[in-house]
Amino acid sequence: MTDITASKSMRPGSDIIPAAAAATGEVRARRGRLPVAQLRAYGLVVALAVITLFFEVATGGVLFQPLNLTNLILQNSYVVVMALGMLLVIVAGHIDLSVGSVVGFVGALAALLMVRFHVDPFSAALLCLAVGAAIGGLQGYFVAYLAIPSFIVTLAGMMVFRGLTQVLLQGTSVGPFPEVFQLLAKGFLVNVAGPWTSVLIALALVATLIGLGWRRRQARLRNGSPADSVAAFIGRNGVTAILILAFAWQMSAYRGLPNVLLVLLALVTLYGFVTTRTTIGRRIYALGGNIKAARLSGIRTERLTFVTFANMGALAGLAGMIFVARLNTANSKAGVGMELDVIAACFIGGASAAGGIGRVSGVVIGAFIIGIMNNGMSILGIGVDWQQVIKGVVLLAAVCLDVHNKNNRL
Repeated sequence: MTDITASKSMRPGSDIIPAAAAATGEVRARRGRLPVAQLRAYGLVVALAVITLFFEVATGGVLFQPLNLTNLILQNSYVVVMALGMLLVIVAGHIDLSVGSVVGFVGALAALLMVRFHVDPFSAALLCLAVGAAIGGLQGYFVAYLAIPSFIVTLAGMMVFRGLTQVLLQGTSVGPFPEVFQLLAKGFLVNVAGPWTSVLIALALVATLIGLGWRRRQARLRNGSPADSVAAFIGRNGVTAILILAFAWQMSAYRGLPNVLLVLLALVTLYGFVTTRTTIGRRIYALGGNIKAARLSGIRTERLTFVTFANMGALAGLAGMIFVARLNTANSKAGVGMELDVIAACFIGGASAAGGIGRVSGVVIGAFIIGIMNNGMSILGIGVDWQQVIKGVVLLAAVCLDVHNKNNRL
């Protein structure tokens, strides 16, 4: 009984509502807090739109060119993949500084397996995913069962696996990879309907989103929960549909939809479902919200922490394979500094440094904010030094906003 109560009271992105509150008071509390949650979500969308339009104007229209849009997806794909795993780690109240080094290590391992030992790409990919999960699980064991702070464990892991990457490669670059493996990051969906293939897929996606959104709205109305008006529903989904179709039309003008974009869509859908519709997702939010209450409610916090780090390691392994498949070579510098973009994407996307708060949609938006800033500043010729300064200021502003919102809720 207590387990169910705790898991339901810790919904992703929502505030904790005291179990002893009266029914009417609980409804009023939820209604009073709904605009704050909506403001956070809409604020991220507005920020992404403003940054995108700024760089589109500043670059003279280069940002939205089909080729550049494709490059933006390919360059940002591994950040989005790792940000999904990092979200769960941060929501659970931890941090993982080793993901960049794990990317380099798994990429080097993939190169040795496929290029030097001629292991078939499918078997090598499965082995690399398993190694990534094992690395994350090993670090999760130290954090969960030996109670060593995650900052220390993953800082050590960052140094260990950066060194092991150099040991594997011996200062050389290993490549090229088999063409089948390169399709993971360089391949495109077969245009069975010509340039309309991307548009047709986008139409199917839009129809699915609208159908699911309408179903959720009707369910909220039946339960007496606050829901958007018909006009607001049509307006929001209309804008979303236009943006998706416009994006698909632009992509169809080059080579269509990249394979890695389909991988991202599958992962975002999966993790969105896990974090909002499953017991393990609710328990991860409960773990980060109040670990003592989670333990008292019967949640096995150690095992949950172990699983979140193993999941992070597996996604870092996948990101490492995407990264080296795109470059078609593995080198000891792969993944250097990548953990900074991943962590920044999570915090910019609304994840709380204190744990217990964060959404998959926000993290994806945060990742693309980072990606568009990187891409736009590179097109404008801004040096790497100033790029770091600007991204640091944006990250600090996002965390300050999170602290401000938290203080207002208190």
